[in-house]
Amino acid sequence: MSGLTHLDADGAAHMVDVSAKAVTAREAIASGRIDMSAQAAAAIADGLVRKGDVLAVARVAGIMAAKRTADLIPLCHPIALSAVSVDFDLGQAGVTVTATARTAGVTGVEMEALTAATVALLTVYDMAKALDKAMVIGGVRLIAKTGGKSGDWRAP
Repeated sequence: MSGLTHLDADGAAHMVDVSAKAVTAREAIASGRIDMSAQAAAAIADGLVRKGDVLAVARVAGIMAAKRTADLIPLCHPIALSAVSVDFDLGQAGVTVTATARTAGVTGVEMEALTAATVALLTVYDMAKALDKAMVIGGVRLIAKTGGKSGDWRAP
């Protein structure tokens, strides 16, 4: 199978052997958005959501998720993360999340950043669903990555 590193020569799934790769500083940034009613966004901004501080809980959920990525994604390597941050931009019609994951290791942290962003968005939905069940999560994507054999990359 050409170019697909999680498939062996016979097309069977396997975990990639990264033991010969060099340790480098690595960082990945991912983002996503949840669109919602102005009422739900205002309730989050004003701290009026009955379940509590939506963004504080979503931040912790995203960080915890990054640390458990290998438990969620079957062929993902467990990584010793050196830092994870989850930041929010709350607007009148939704929340944009940006998650950054860092490590010094032999494999990248793109999946950890993407997982952090996604779980943070799911947590916002869970905490605010009583106000707006029609919220829409979307646009989750890798924004940038640094380090490793493939070098730096930034979304166009």
